[in-house]
Amino acid sequence: VTAGLVRSDCCQLHLPVQVHSSAPCKIPSMLYSCQLFTLAPLLAAAEQGPPPGPLELLITYLPMVLIVFAAWMLLYRPERERMRKQRELLAAIKKNDRVITASGICGTVASVDREHDRVVLKVDEGSNTKITFTLASVSQVLTESDAGLTGERPA
Repeated sequence: VTAGLVRSDCCQLHLPVQVHSSAPCKIPSMLYSCQLFTLAPLLAAAEQGPPPGPLELLITYLPMVLIVFAAWMLLYRPERERMRKQRELLAAIKKNDRVITASGICGTVASVDREHDRVVLKVDEGSNTKITFTLASVSQVLTESDAGLTGERPA
């Protein structure tokens, strides 16, 4: 076994090499990988053009900006508007309003307890049946014209 130094022109390095009589020499593979690492930045620089100007950047990112804007207009904004209307509806509920709950129960508001987030609905005039719900379960307040749709007489 003899040891020596081999000079590689591509890397400007001196590589220690041990020469074994029975083992294949690994110098060519080392030199090849060294050449790839040396040439990679040159190849990358050759493919690049001049830095993009503001117009090219705008054209590149404009579709992404338009997609985000469209998603906001179609999804987020209508939901926010619906939630704002629901908050206004719940803030305006008062005694003797005709309401429909999210579960479809129609009744007249007997009392509203905003501190405990409760509303008591009178669902049957004859037996004076009352049911307590959370305030958020009220989905709509009926007007005089809507009261006929539920089959009940306005109060």
